[in-house]
Amino acid sequence: MPGTANQLEQATGGHNGGMDEAVKRYIDGVDPAHRPLFDRIHRLILAAHPEAAVVLSYQIPTYKVGRRRLYVGAWQHGISIYGWGQGRDGGFTERHPELRTSKGTIKLRPQDAAAIDDDELGGLVSAALEA
Repeated sequence: MPGTANQLEQATGGHNGGMDEAVKRYIDGVDPAHRPLFDRIHRLILAAHPEAAVVLSYQIPTYKVGRRRLYVGAWQHGISIYGWGQGRDGGFTERHPELRTSKGTIKLRPQDAAAIDDDELGGLVSAALEA
């Protein structure tokens, strides 16, 4: 897996979603234990929405498509995803209610994500950012 934001950009075909330096620094600082999962989610978001701009908002990477936002943060447990509107998760939280917190956040530990295929995670991020 890529080790730096620039390597991540190369791994996504040179597309970085309009990523600025603050986002690159954030990504470069992600715990190596969680970096492969972060990179996987980043890649899936940009595959579903290559037009996404990636900015730092609330001090974490935020993927912007039109008026939609999806926030992806690295924490001690793994990766958290939040910001999708009700019913805009492609059925993900219905299939995985144990991963959703009461605050409307999906908390993914690496071991949880290992059991979820790219199509399912891609469906979540695609639905969250669709117009």
